[in-house]
Amino acid sequence: MRCHRADPARSRPAPRRHPARRRLHTMNAPEKLPGLDSAQLNRFVTEAWSERIVPNLVDYIAVPAKSPMFDPDWAAHGLIDRVVRDAAAWVEGRKVPGLKLEVIRGEGRTPVIFFEVESTKPGSTQTVLMYGHLDKQPEFNGWRSDLGPWTPKLEDGKLYGRGGADDGYAVYAAVSAIEALKAQHAPHPRIVGLIESCEESGSFDLPLYLEQLKDRLGDVSLVVCLDSGAGNYDQLWLTTSLRGNITGALKVEILTEGIHSGDASGLVPSSFRIMRQVLDRLEDSATGRLLPPVFHCEVPASRVAQAQATADILGDEVWKRYPWACGADGGATLPTTTDPVQALLNRTWRPTLSVTGVEGMPSLENAGNVLRPYTAFKLSLRLPPLVQGHEAAVQLKALLEDNAPYNAKVTFVPDGRVGQWGATGWDAPELSPWLETAMDQSSRRHFGAPLGYIGQGGTIPLMSLLQQGFPKAQMMVCGVLGPKSNAHGPNEFLHIGYGTRLTAAVAEVIAAHP
Repeated sequence: MRCHRADPARSRPAPRRHPARRRLHTMNAPEKLPGLDSAQLNRFVTEAWSERIVPNLVDYIAVPAKSPMFDPDWAAHGLIDRVVRDAAAWVEGRKVPGLKLEVIRGEGRTPVIFFEVESTKPGSTQTVLMYGHLDKQPEFNGWRSDLGPWTPKLEDGKLYGRGGADDGYAVYAAVSAIEALKAQHAPHPRIVGLIESCEESGSFDLPLYLEQLKDRLGDVSLVVCLDSGAGNYDQLWLTTSLRGNITGALKVEILTEGIHSGDASGLVPSSFRIMRQVLDRLEDSATGRLLPPVFHCEVPASRVAQAQATADILGDEVWKRYPWACGADGGATLPTTTDPVQALLNRTWRPTLSVTGVEGMPSLENAGNVLRPYTAFKLSLRLPPLVQGHEAAVQLKALLEDNAPYNAKVTFVPDGRVGQWGATGWDAPELSPWLETAMDQSSRRHFGAPLGYIGQGGTIPLMSLLQQGFPKAQMMVCGVLGPKSNAHGPNEFLHIGYGTRLTAAVAEVIAAHP
């Protein structure tokens, strides 16, 4: 059965200018940046992706290097170490002039790759920091019959498989961008790279490494993060905000063992019903709105205007891009809103609860008439960018556990190390004119369209940490996770053409660094 809904790509309205972006839309992009030939750059990055990056990503996807949260025995299994070693060997094998690389392994910690490239700009003391990660989300189900999380497949310009887009490509693209600068002898500032392997678990090892590397990072003036998304594949997109996140296990226990439901129901309260009551403290189930004010923040007026401008570009594709199931009437199921502006704000600036896992429930074929002793849910609570993650996690734990119905045993165990619960979101600093101009010109040059601005609903813990450590740094947060790329879910893919053009844009932005 097929749902009756128009193809979003065919129903997308023509982009309209928005006053907030009018200045950029009137810029004239030059044929090339000083010292960097765009045609030569395009040839270089196209060759780099086809001959070097994609073949290595095929090998990378085949390794189930799941993040520590999903593989507690990651150290014994050695898969994270393997992808880190492979990436490090590839970088060293490129023999980039002036590049030095080190794999750092703290005791009991996931490894990080740290590389640095000396400046070729006389008198320059500033540093560009490039970031990515190599750990992966778990398999999930629902993959197409000819695809799989650890079975890489090239099809129609897309590379399918877990982790290629989120974001194993980052270290390869970052170093290729540096190589492109070297190939044209373009002056550049000092560049360092930080590639971690704990991001999908909340980057709980990263603060230790940032403290350890503090002196070696230098005066960071620009951060290039390649772990984000894109509103479409037609232009360069800059991420302007990220939500925070709290994950953890909520468990409700009412019995020590299961009891025949005919004997106990009506007297013993269902653990599932207690779970519903507990969650009702947190969420209005009719609307999905989170009830406690502590999990909300005011959306800055500039971000509302930005959402309006982005809605003008994307239109209904903001919500039509998702794989909706068929509804009762044969039409597709519906989102919380079909207003593109409100849809963008809902997924970037408003808190939302998701249940991502369940324990204590047998499968349907094994479900007998037994009143179960407990119900456990894995919760994921996305937080607005300006809400502090750890403080919100402490508040959430108290809200869920205190005064349990029927005096049931209710426990909420947040993920992360003690004192490091939750991840804080991020709101980008105001853009410097040089960076905004460089990104817009590069977008026009390589995509034929102006720079787009979009908030993201996901979380990159590093960004908040770097913003605190380098408050004056500019942030170029971009990525390849566009429509239907489906990171964390089935059929994840990397759009190769977009990744190629993004690599060229990164090289040009670094070349334009004042």
